[in-house]
Amino acid sequence: MLIGAHVSNAGGLARAVHRGTERGASAIQIFNQSPRMWRPTAYRDEDFAAFRAAVRESPIDAVLVHAVYLLNCASQDAEIRGKTRASLIQSLRVGAGIGARGVVLHPGSAKQAQTGEAIERAGQLIGEALAESEQCALHLEDTAGAGGTLGRSFEELALLLDAAGGGERLGVCLDSCHLLASGYDIRSAAGLTATLDEFDRVVGLERLHSLHVNDSLAPLGSNRDRHALLAEGELGERGCAAFLSEPRFDGLVCVLETGHDHSAPAAQDVELAIKLRERGQASRARSRRSRSD
Repeated sequence: MLIGAHVSNAGGLARAVHRGTERGASAIQIFNQSPRMWRPTAYRDEDFAAFRAAVRESPIDAVLVHAVYLLNCASQDAEIRGKTRASLIQSLRVGAGIGARGVVLHPGSAKQAQTGEAIERAGQLIGEALAESEQCALHLEDTAGAGGTLGRSFEELALLLDAAGGGERLGVCLDSCHLLASGYDIRSAAGLTATLDEFDRVVGLERLHSLHVNDSLAPLGSNRDRHALLAEGELGERGCAAFLSEPRFDGLVCVLETGHDHSAPAAQDVELAIKLRERGQASRARSRRSRSD
């Protein structure tokens, strides 16, 4: 598992690599543009080259791009759909330019519309964006389920993947906070095992391409997306350790999005995640030994 952090790229793309290194991260996630504005950042080929060079000279092994939260692939509004499509294409092009493992996307919200129709609209727009971009993968993120958001269940994620064409560039990013809030009890290793078994049955583990590790202020099944500091929410140390030590997550990027640096991850948060992973691995080893005795 590559434990990483969402970092700012203020001052230039390459600055994000430096910030990830400062935090002791093995991976980083960045926004490709301001999360509060539709206007895309006009990167040049030189910016991409500088970023890739910075990564080569750093301990950073993988990069994710997070599409901005303004996007709604399921919108019925023509203007919003146009802006969403343009921004998503730009995200995928930036991802290709910097060599990212993928772009993480919140699929959108049905608002007051029928969920099935919203999934079809979202899938169509996602498919169009993939067709007009380069080779970068797209990871659909599961959601907490508030406000008609799409992707609150594995069944919805499977439908979204199919509606978008089901191509090889499509995958899933699972967020620990969102899983708990949408009703998946991952507060223990056994609960996480059962949840991943269900994911494999409905979606397929081969579609799981990245992870977000966030604790939750809101309880199981609340449908509220409220991040807590790692090990200080409803998942607690036990749940976070179980998530971080899950064997089927080995090799995946696992990004922290919340922490002590003005609500963003700091070095101490990455360090805690690494310790919780080690603690979870030790607990799993003890369980295996006790079963074999």
